[in-house]
Order: sequence, then C-alpha cells, then structure tokens
Amino acid sequence: MKIERKSPLYDGKSKIIFETDHEDLAIQYFKDDATAFNAQKKGTILNKGVLNNQISSQIFRYLEKHGVHSHFVNRISDREMLVKKLKIIPVEVVVRNKAAGSICKRLGLEKGTPFKKPLVEYFFKNDSLGDPLISEGHIEYFQWATSSELNFMKNTALTVNKMLGPCFEKIGLFLVDFKLEFGRTHRGELLLADEITLDGCRLWDTVTGESMDKDRFRFDLGKVDETYREVAVRLNHYFESQL
Repeated sequence: MKIERKSPLYDGKSKIIFETDHEDLAIQYFKDDATAFNAQKKGTILNKGVLNNQISSQIFRYLEKHGVHSHFVNRISDREMLVKKLKIIPVEVVVRNKAAGSICKRLGLEKGTPFKKPLVEYFFKNDSLGDPLISEGHIEYFQWATSSELNFMKNTALTVNKMLGPCFEKIGLFLVDFKLEFGRTHRGELLLADEITLDGCRLWDTVTGESMDKDRFRFDLGKVDETYREVAVRLNHYFESQL
C-alpha cells in the first residue's frame, strides 16, 4: 500500500507527525533535535532520529510479537515510521526499577536505590507546567482516562518492563526506568504510542554503571553520539535473533 505524506499534524521536540492520504494512518518522523529539563536545554545528537527510529521499530515489533499492541505499523524510511493515527492521552506512565532522576530529588532517595518491585508513576504531559507528577485520582477526575483504561496502561507498562528488562540485560544494560504514552484510535481502541528509545529510557551499563542514554546529553557527560550508536548496534544484534 502506497502512503502519501501530507501536512504536519504535530511538530514536537523530537518528532513530527504527518497526516497521510489514509484516514487511519500517520507518519512519525524522528528528528536529531535533543531537549532536556522541559526544553530549557536544547541541542542535536548526530543521527539520533535514524537511530531512534530503528530502536523504536525493533522494540515495537518485539512487543507486538509477544502480544503488546502499539500504534506501530512499519518502518518506511531511515527517519520515518508508519503508525496508526491516535489521539494521545496527556499522561506519561513511568516505570522505575531503581531510583534516578526526579524521584531522588522529590523523595530524598540515593541514586541507584533499587525498588523491591517496579514503581509506577504518572505525569501530566504539559511542558509549560513542567510535566507535573499526578495521581490516579487526578487522571480519573479530569477524565484523561477511564478507570479501565488506566488499569490497561499500568498493566501494559509493567508487562513492557518485564519483557524489555531481560532484553537489555542480554546486551549488558540495566533498565533503570522508562516512560510510555498511550492513545486512542478513532474507534476508541487504546494502544501503546509514541516511541521507546534512549530519549525516554534510563539505561546503565551493567559492568561500569555508566549512563547509556540521554542523561549523557542532559548532564554533559560526553560521548553522546557514540552512546546512542553503541546501544543501537547492541540492540540490533540482539533483535536479529529475536525477530
């Protein structure tokens, strides 16, 4: 099926969503732009868009193979992914296996503190407000998602954590935390959306403990381009035998 790319529906910090000539489909284009601290820090990472498209496509294909459905249809170019058109729910679902990032500051936790079981948190997607932490009560009260949708999102996030943790361990990385987004088709089907990449995951090398994710950009740790490329190579090698 030939898909024609039309005008942008959404131009975000790291991706552009284009309308197509098919009412149910869109094209997700990955940029090299990088932002941190709610876009207060900006820059570019060499070939990030190409690598993130590759990584996210492979992960979505792996999840689909094991029963987790997403908006992903197919990777159609180095930087473009064909996806199902969704209305995104304005909630980020974050799964944490160890303490890192904002939770350390909020709760006074030492970085790297392991959680006895994965911890799920929710954040309101709003850059101007700094993506504030919210509760399940907020989500239901403001009708961002129903109770059943919220349970689906939480259970899916925990399932993804259980599936991807061992994948990363096989390539020498520990999945510290990650964020997911969800959206509805015009028929009301709720699906995993957005992307799963180094932009939204914290990964630590299991031997050295080094950050192998966007924290290298956030905190000026150096070797940003090389790290993205290295993780993409490791994942590609792993998924060659899995997909």
